[in-house]
Amino acid sequence: MSFITYILIGAALTAAAVIAKSRFASFTAQKPEDYADGPMFDIRERFNGPIVCEGVIFGPTGKVTSRFVADFEASWNGNVGTMVERFRYDSGLQQDRCWTLTLSNDGSIKAEAPDVVGAGRGKQQGSAVVLNYRIKLADEAGGHALDVTDWMYLTSNGSIMNRSQFRKFGIKVAELVATMRPRDQAYAGE
Repeated sequence: MSFITYILIGAALTAAAVIAKSRFASFTAQKPEDYADGPMFDIRERFNGPIVCEGVIFGPTGKVTSRFVADFEASWNGNVGTMVERFRYDSGLQQDRCWTLTLSNDGSIKAEAPDVVGAGRGKQQGSAVVLNYRIKLADEAGGHALDVTDWMYLTSNGSIMNRSQFRKFGIKVAELVATMRPRDQAYAGE
């Protein structure tokens, strides 16, 4: 075999390994069915009333680029919910978002907000919720449209751990890790 053939075989094997990793062993490879066991995460129950959210955002190099605290207020009318979010970032910036969440009987979720392109889609199953959507950043943040995958996991004390990845052209450009809990739920250390 020629040198070029070895290079082509190596490139094909590398591409196959990258595809296999992204489909079977990465953040985006998770499925709602993976979390069918455990406590039941019903968004109508967990995203209801006043909620406190605290988190950090990591940039493309893995370093923390921003910290935030947010207050949410959520309410439901049957299977249609509204969640108003007010974020306060360590930079002094404040950001507001209002979600409309529609829950189907099979656990699928439709999520809409003014800065979401089209409608997000997701599913609640067992102890987890996943949402996929495309978000348009504010002009002061570059105005880019990013593909977002949100995974939220219900913990045994009722808090929610949120991990989100933001991608542009399939490349991860940011990651968010946050906690959400009812406003009246005390910190574990109190």
